[in-house]
Amino acid sequence: MSGLQVGQVVAEREVHLTRESLVRYAGASGDFNPIHYRDDVATRVGLPGVLAHGMLTMGLAVETIVPWLGDAGRILEYGVRFTRPVLVDAETGADVTVVATVGAVDEESVRIDLTVSAADVTVLGKAQVRARLV
Repeated sequence: MSGLQVGQVVAEREVHLTRESLVRYAGASGDFNPIHYRDDVATRVGLPGVLAHGMLTMGLAVETIVPWLGDAGRILEYGVRFTRPVLVDAETGADVTVVATVGAVDEESVRIDLTVSAADVTVLGKAQVRARLV
């Protein structure tokens, strides 16, 4: 990983989420809040529709850099701010785009800044990963 430059894109991907994705995640995580699968409940509580789980969005974002790192165990820190929800339409789903850019490098670690968006809106703010270089 020598030669890393601030601003260098090291990974990117797009993930398509469907309502089925949300139900599967609910089963894996145990988070069965109906705002993640029922339009009537989501709108009743003032939401614009069914939302993807925040932790699902956070997880798929960081997973973007794991192949580049070669080992998830190199991740030292990871944090985000949830800024906007990911709306998952019943028929068309939602596409989440992740771009991973080198934000800082020192002798022992690299900070990767993740730009995470859906429907051309940034959904995670200050999404940063610090990982060991070796």
